[in-house]
Amino acid sequence: MAGHALSATPMAAHLNLSSAVRVPAGKNQTADKLLVAAGELMIEHNSIEISLADIAQKSGVNAALVKYHFGNKEGLLLALLAHDAANETAQLNYLLAQPISSTAKLKLHIAGIIKAYYQFPYMNRLIHYLLHESSEEAADEVSKFFVGPLLEFHRRLLEEGVAAGEFRPVDPVLFYTSLIGACDHLFFGRHAMSRAVGVGPITDEVCRDYIAHMDQLILGGLLLPKPATAG
Repeated sequence: MAGHALSATPMAAHLNLSSAVRVPAGKNQTADKLLVAAGELMIEHNSIEISLADIAQKSGVNAALVKYHFGNKEGLLLALLAHDAANETAQLNYLLAQPISSTAKLKLHIAGIIKAYYQFPYMNRLIHYLLHESSEEAADEVSKFFVGPLLEFHRRLLEEGVAAGEFRPVDPVLFYTSLIGACDHLFFGRHAMSRAVGVGPITDEVCRDYIAHMDQLILGGLLLPKPATAG
């Protein structure tokens, strides 16, 4: 992550994703309109390269109000990601508190990351942009509200799995790098693979296959063997 942090990802559709842009109504409706418009435009254009004029037209809000509410376009994009991060952190905490096995939680987490990338294609590009190509301040903020909570979730889940006798001990930073890097590259590196060997677009079937693949890959190296039964 450009020297600021490890690679990040949406923290995920562990429960359900009911709308195209997950920006809840807040106290300032004008700011919310700008955030929703920005997210919808990035999905429509399959790109984070959108103009303030486009955002203003989509939202019905004067472009000058972007500066008033967010300072500049970078501030708006950071605010959009912060909204998502708050929602997803709550979902991670909810998942961790569920009365199911650590293995089941991890499988839901893997599926959630991949589904979130698929449903919100702007997210991984936005994270990379804010970490690699924006200001030091923006990169630090993303590291604090996005990367940090995800790393902490992995640390707690891995410790829980070890204590329950399900997982072997694993460094959470190395685990984060392996899991998030693998999920991220399916989407971030897909274009390069397409140009090199003709890999097709990401579809529902591709996502399902990749979830199954990642389950086998991650859990195969993490789970402790079950003790042999007598007889």
